[in-house]
Amino acid sequence: MRHISSLCFAILLLIVSFKALAEVDVTTGLVNAPGFEFVKSQCTICHSGSLIVSQRLGEKDWIRMIRWMQEEQGLWSLGELEEPILRYLTKHYGVSVNVNRRRKPLNKNIFSME
Repeated sequence: MRHISSLCFAILLLIVSFKALAEVDVTTGLVNAPGFEFVKSQCTICHSGSLIVSQRLGEKDWIRMIRWMQEEQGLWSLGELEEPILRYLTKHYGVSVNVNRRRKPLNKNIFSME
């Protein structure tokens, strides 16, 4: 019975792993979710998906980034696509806790013998 439980667990783990892999587009590395097609068609013309994934910006910073690209880099108006693109970027590549974050610095007196 123990082996059957272990086998069922392993199969379940494989299914979940394959599902997680299916949710990431293999050509861009971006999460395949609502808004993905807009990001793929508008953003990956100039950028790799890995650049988008690495940003981790809040909504206001994504807006600033878009405005900067429009003013300085020649990005066209996104029009009605801007809102779904922002929702997608903020949800999947927004600021999140403990993503590439270091711990707070140690107290400088931690090794003090006083």
